Amino acid sequence: MTNVFNYIDRPSPIHRLTGATKLVCVLLWSFASMITYDTRLLVLLVVLSLVLFGISKIQLKEVSFVLNFMLVFLLLNNLTVYLISPRYGTEIYGTSHEILFIGGRYDLTLEQLFYHLNLVLKFMSMVPAILLFVSTTEPSEFAASLNRIGVRYSIAYSVSLTLRYIPDIQREFHEISQAQQARGVEMTAKENVFKRIKSAASILVPLILSSMNRIEVVSNAMELRGFGKKNKRTWYRARAFRRADYLAMAFCALLLVAAVVLNLVNGSRFWNPFT
Repeated sequence: MTNVFNYIDRPSPIHRLTGATKLVCVLLWSFASMITYDTRLLVLLVVLSLVLFGISKIQLKEVSFVLNFMLVFLLLNNLTVYLISPRYGTEIYGTSHEILFIGGRYDLTLEQLFYHLNLVLKFMSMVPAILLFVSTTEPSEFAASLNRIGVRYSIAYSVSLTLRYIPDIQREFHEISQAQQARGVEMTAKENVFKRIKSAASILVPLILSSMNRIEVVSNAMELRGFGKKNKRTWYRARAFRRADYLAMAFCALLLVAAVVLNLVNGSRFWNPFT
């Protein structure tokens, strides 16, 4: 069974950081990646992402489903950008070096290829950081982190419940799928795609009904315990900041400052190696 967006417990320095620290770091990291197209910084962020994955002891195969899905999205995104604006790279960098003659405006230029490289690097710098945050942050601690940065605890707790139920829904989907196959419903690769989709759709009704029943049980339990009556609440999983937390946030803040400085030095978001 494939796990998606699950907390993966490991004895690593990344896991020992507080949820609030990891949330602040992933936001700073994402902002640094989003506001610049400087290839030098993006390459650094990609390398750091891979290093952090190694430190966290999270294996790429454990998040391979999400990575493969995102890679398909990245491929489609790059293809769409090229089909709609095949000369956008030359407009950005102000030069044109044709390397492949396809015909008319679709002649591939080195500038366009370099622009697509930056798109790939932005993806490879952001997505691993987000996956690392989700995989190393326990849902209750994540809720405490949201509340700590100003999000209402009722909203934070809703996010926590959602993250907790993702593994349950995946497990229940797998169990219902196995039961359907035991009754003769073919859902493996032996069947054609359309019949497999139709068979998968038959799982949705019992899955939705069981989910609604679970929601009602949890809602009643929370109401009986007076959830939402007070304006504030304590968190069992909340932890105080330590030295490693401050160092991690300071490092990510430096990355954001570096992105802003590079934009000012370059005169734009783009680093131009062609001039």
